This record gives sequence, structure tokens and C-alpha cells, in this order.
Amino acid sequence: QKPGKRLLLNLGAKYLKKMVPAYNLPASADFNVAIKSPNSYHKDAAYGTADDVALILYTGGTTGTAKGAMLSHNNLIANMMQLRARCLLVIEDRVENIVAPLPLYHSYAFLLHCLVMPYAGNHNILIANPRDLDFLLGLLKKTVVTGFVGIHTLYLALLRHPDIASVDFSKLKFSGAGGMAMTRSVAEEWERVTACEIIEGYGLTECSPVITVNIPGAIKLGTVGPVVPETEIRIVDDEGVDVPKGEKGELWVRGPQVMLGYWQQQQATAATITADGWLKTGDYVQIDEDDYLSIVDRKKDMILVSGFNVFPNEIEGWVSRHPDVLECAVIGVEYERTSESVKLFVVSSGGDIAEEELIAHCKKGLAAYKIPREIIFVANLPKSNIGKILRRELREI
Repeated sequence: QKPGKRLLLNLGAKYLKKMVPAYNLPASADFNVAIKSPNSYHKDAAYGTADDVALILYTGGTTGTAKGAMLSHNNLIANMMQLRARCLLVIEDRVENIVAPLPLYHSYAFLLHCLVMPYAGNHNILIANPRDLDFLLGLLKKTVVTGFVGIHTLYLALLRHPDIASVDFSKLKFSGAGGMAMTRSVAEEWERVTACEIIEGYGLTECSPVITVNIPGAIKLGTVGPVVPETEIRIVDDEGVDVPKGEKGELWVRGPQVMLGYWQQQQATAATITADGWLKTGDYVQIDEDDYLSIVDRKKDMILVSGFNVFPNEIEGWVSRHPDVLECAVIGVEYERTSESVKLFVVSSGGDIAEEELIAHCKKGLAAYKIPREIIFVANLPKSNIGKILRRELREI
């Protein structure tokens, strides 16, 4: 390394060390100390309980600063068994080749790669880089793929790749999705291309992470399925009062998978988890007559237009049906002091799209107050490390 670069790295390391407080797991032993002095090391000193912190996973930070969710051994084991109850409906007791292009630091990937699939046993999990689509397509071509998991933006990117038609999906038995809302158009197109339905689920890091997942063989497109076993939910209004079935409200969750709290953030923990154990997800949902949940949007992303609540996911879902739209994202911007208006960002799939054409398309499927007042065409949308669209960065444009 060059001296200047080495100095910069050292300064950066010292700065980060000051930012990140020291952390030690209770009732644990330092690995280096243990292997250097085996005679004086007593394993009894390392015994903990099932309610001790096993893992700290950081939230995605898509709507704010990332926080460390403290997950106990019980949290992780409970969620593994909850998801396993659904997974075993499609995973047979033999070798499955599962392509899972998700980073291990993501809660969904950790649960799937490190707990659920190894516990099910005798399966191959191929963890590819989701940003290297050419390599990923090459892997899909040369592998007999029986399972695939990803998030909406990855499914969309694969469907738009010119080599997707050359992949043999004849052995594909299940496709899983989570992490962000899946648009109906992408889910339908994936099923047409692969002859395999997408099993969409929902969760968050604070819940280890799975809360709901569709039931294989009884999938409802556009929903994230019913809650997993041993999980309670409430759907409440802004005052914390339960709303009638079918109405929109914030989802609250209680169950064995709910985290212990945020690491070194007692105030944030108290604001998120009630005294009787309900975790406020910050997501607006609604539930149908069969107890299947649909995700409406993040509470923080809701747009208030002339007194009406407008949810970006609905607009994005409709706009994405236009054949010349590759990706899109919606935010609210201040308008006439007391209100907001809809601002739409669009990535074209290659052809030229006139703003008037998109407005006309919106008018066919959206109420008048949901029509974008401003449309911005961009080369790409800002995304997190796992591919979630970062609306907070769009607000700075």
C-alpha cells in the first residue's frame, strides 16, 4: 500500500473505533485466551442461557440510521422452526440445489443459509453475488436449480436479462421472496418464465426476521401470507386502537422471534416494543378474510395529498406495469405548505417514454390525487447493499 493510503486507513480505523463502543457478550470466553491457555480455561465459565444475545444484526437503514437488533438463541431457534414449518411443504428430504444470492449479514439470508436449510439437511446452498448478473445467469445455466430466493429488484433484473430465456427452470420447485414489496407484474412474469410461483413472505430484522409467509399450494398473489406459528399480530390506527379486518393500519407483532431490543439504544427500544411485548413494525398492512396479510407501505413513506393518504407502493406497482418502465420509485414532496404531492422517478427499460404517456397510463389505474405531479427520468435508482430502493436518497435529489 502507498503511505498516504495506509495513513488514511489507519485514521479511518481509529475514528470507527471511537464511534463503535466496546461490546462483550455476558458469560462468554475470549477465543484467543481459551486456545492459548487450555489448562486454565474452564468451559463452565462460557455457559449461558437461551435468552442470552446470540447475534446482533443491523437493520437495513432504508428509512434512517441502522440499529443493532439483539437476537437471542431462543429468537433464532424459534424463527427457524417457524419458517421450517412452511419450508418443509416444498423441500424434500434429499439434496436440493438452492441458489440464494443474498449476503449473510442480512437477517433473511442468515436464517435461510445458516439455520433453516442446514437443519433440514443434505442440501446445497449456492450464494452468488446478486450484483454480478452475468455470473449469476451462468450459475443458473450450469446448475440444476430446484430452489431460488431473492428480493423484488433481483427478480426484475433477472427477467430483463437477455440470457434468462436460456436457463432451464424445469426442476425449479420453489421461489422465495422477501425484503421488500413484490409487484404483481414481476411475480406474474416470473411464473410465466419459470412455471413456478413466488412464495412471498414478510419480516424485519427485529423479528429474526420472518413474521408471515405464503403457504405453498395456497399462495395468494399480492399478499405475504398468514403469520407463522406462535405469532400474534395486531393492526392498529395512529392511537393504537385495533382496526376492523380489511382496513389499513400499522402492524404490531408479538412472539418468540421478537428481539431483545436495540443494542445500546434503550430509548429506541422503548419506542419500538411496548411494556407487554408488542413490537411496532412501522409498516401499514391490511388483512383479508382468510387472514392473509398485504403490505401497504412503510408508515414513514406515506404521502399526505390534500388530506388523502397515498402509499408509494401502490403507485409504483401500477407504473411498473408500463412495458417501457424498468424500475420506478415514488416519494412525497412539499406542496402548498400544508400538503404534499407525488414525485415519480423512472428508469426506462431502453425505449423513450414521454412524460405525457406515463401520466395517461397512471390515469387508467390511479385516483386523480395519486397522479404524479412531477416525473424525473434517471439512469438508475439508489439501492442498499441487498438491493432495496433508498427513498431517503431520492429526497435529496
